[in-house]
Amino acid sequence: MNRLVPALCLAMVIVAAAPGMAQNQVQYREFVLGSDLAAVAALTGAKAADAKVIHQRPAVMKDLEWRPRYYSRGLWPPTDPVEVVIFKFYEDQLFRIIVDYGRDRTEGMSEQDLIDAVSATYGQASKPLARASRKGSEDYGAPDILLATWGDNEYSVMLFRTSYQAGGFRLAIALSRLDNLAQSAMLEAVRLDALEAPQREIDRKKKVADNDQAAREKAKIENKAVFKP
Repeated sequence: MNRLVPALCLAMVIVAAAPGMAQNQVQYREFVLGSDLAAVAALTGAKAADAKVIHQRPAVMKDLEWRPRYYSRGLWPPTDPVEVVIFKFYEDQLFRIIVDYGRDRTEGMSEQDLIDAVSATYGQASKPLARASRKGSEDYGAPDILLATWGDNEYSVMLFRTSYQAGGFRLAIALSRLDNLAQSAMLEAVRLDALEAPQREIDRKKKVADNDQAAREKAKIENKAVFKP
C-alpha cells in the first residue's frame, strides 16, 4: 500500500503481524502503538519536550499534539485529510492515537463513506445499536457520536462524528492492554486530585501571603534607606 495515495489515506490504519513477536503489532500508518515518546517524536519531527503532562501520579501520562500539514517535513502530501493527531502515552508507551480529519478534506463525504474507507482495511464494521455518544478524547468536553468500531481483544478502532466541530470526523485507535491501564490511572489521578485539593489550596494561600510579606519587607528596606522627612 502506498501511503502517499490520497484516495487511500482514510483507510490507512494497519494491523500487521510483526516477525518474532508473540502478539500482533498495532499501527496507524507508521506509528506503532506501544512505542515510546522519543520514537514517535522522531517520526513526526516534533520535540519530545513539547509533550504535555496530563498526570504525574499514579502514572506519568503525556499527550503529544501534531499537525502534519504544517510539520510533516514533506512526508505527507498536501492533500492528506489528517488535520491533527494526538498521541497519548502511559508510562512512556503509546496507548492511543486520536486522528481528526480536516473538514475541507471530508466535505461531501457521508458517514458511510468514512466507514467504507476504514472497512477497506479492517473488514466488516460493527455499528452501535443506537447513536451512542462517547468521548473520542479527553481533550474535548462534549461527547462525540460513535459511528462504527473495528478490532478485537488486542486493539480497538472507533470512528466518530465530532460534536465540537460540525461535520467533522475522528478516528481513535487504542491498544486495549495499555488503554485499560491508562483509564484506571486517570480515575485514580482524579481521586488523588480531589483528595489533595484542600491542602493545595492551603499551600497556595500560604505562598501568596509569603510573597506579599517578602514584597513588603523589600519595599520597607528600599524606602527607609532613602526616606527624608
